[in-house]
Amino acid sequence: MDEALRQFVRDRANAICEYCHFPEEHSFNPFQVDHIIADSHGGPTTESNLAWSCFYCNTYKGPNVAGWDAAEDAVVRLFHPRKDRWREHFEWKGAVLLGKTQIGRVTIRVLRINHSDAIAVRRALLDFGYRLS
Repeated sequence: MDEALRQFVRDRANAICEYCHFPEEHSFNPFQVDHIIADSHGGPTTESNLAWSCFYCNTYKGPNVAGWDAAEDAVVRLFHPRKDRWREHFEWKGAVLLGKTQIGRVTIRVLRINHSDAIAVRRALLDFGYRLS
């Protein structure tokens, strides 16, 4: 992937993770370009299949495109940053991200968005006046 495409993906996301909405400026780990549909599943390296992702969301997502929803006994696709609207699937309750839909709940679980360490960091950001988007 060339630098121009990488910069386009970052700029389009306003330098926040397109999954957990963590701001890149407050991250110790470099952000990454995520293939929404992984290379291993035939996903292309094109603007429509790329998302800006924090290290943790990208690592936990891996090549996954879906997760298991035990409550519904069903496989549910993960949030797709190019096709879905973030606010339709997620909402903040303080430092905890809540899923408003099956897609939101499964994405939060698979990507471990509410890991205790992540909540602690978001809580600290809130204490310093940062507003979660």
